[in-house]
Amino acid sequence: MRMREYSETIPKPMVPIGYRPIIWHIMKYYAHYGHKEFVLCLGHKADVIKNYFRNYDECVSNDFVLDAGKVNLLASDIHDWKITFVDTGLKSNIGMRLAAVQKHVTGEEIFLANYSDGLSDVPLPDVIEKFKESGAIASFVSVKPKASFHMMHADEKGRVKSIEHISHTGARINGGFFVFRSAIFNFMEEGDELVEAPFHRLIKINALFSYAHEGFWACMDTFKEQLELEDLYGKGNAPWAVWNGH
Repeated sequence: MRMREYSETIPKPMVPIGYRPIIWHIMKYYAHYGHKEFVLCLGHKADVIKNYFRNYDECVSNDFVLDAGKVNLLASDIHDWKITFVDTGLKSNIGMRLAAVQKHVTGEEIFLANYSDGLSDVPLPDVIEKFKESGAIASFVSVKPKASFHMMHADEKGRVKSIEHISHTGARINGGFFVFRSAIFNFMEEGDELVEAPFHRLIKINALFSYAHEGFWACMDTFKEQLELEDLYGKGNAPWAVWNGH
C-alpha cells in the first residue's frame, strides 16, 4: 500500500530509479564485485520482471553508435550475467521463497541474498570475508534506522520513564543484505519466515552474525523514498553506484 502508485501495475523491484528499476541497481552492485549469477525469487507480477530482462534494451543505459541503422554498443550491462527466474508463489514469505530455490544453489558452500528493495555502498568483499572469519551460518548487514520516530518506555501504569529519538538509542536494523552457508536450509522448516524461527534457532547456537555498516543505506518502502533515491541518482550522487567509482 505504501507504494500504491506503482504496486498496482508493477512489482516493487521494478520501481524505477533513473533509467533502470531498483532490482537492476542491486544486481549491478553485485556484478561490480564479480557476482554475476542470479536467482530471482519471483512472486507478484513475475511476468513483468521476466519480460523486462527478456527484452532488455542495452541502449537505455549505455553509449552506442547508430551507423546506417545498425546499433554498435560501446558498453554493455548484462551480457555476462546468468539469471535464473523462479516462480516462488504469490503469497510466499521470504523464508518460503528462499527454500523454493534451494536446488538452484546446490553445490554453493556460500551464497548471497537480498530483499531487493534497498540500496547501499556496503563493501561486499569485506562483508563476505568477515562472515567467513566468523564461522557463522548466516549473516546480514545491520544499519542504523532512518526513521524519525521516538522510542519510549513506560511502566505498567502507563507512566513514561524514558523517551529518546531512535537514532540516539544505538538501535540497528536488518539492512536486507545477506550471506548464507548452505547449512541455512537445515534450520528452516516449512512455512518459516526467514528472520523469525530460523534466525532464532541460529542465535541459540551462536551461528548468526551481523556486519555493522555505517555508510549509505536506504530502503525504498514508500513513494517518498523512491523520489529521494531518484533525486540522488539525477544529481549524479548515487552512493550505491559503486560501479561508477562512488
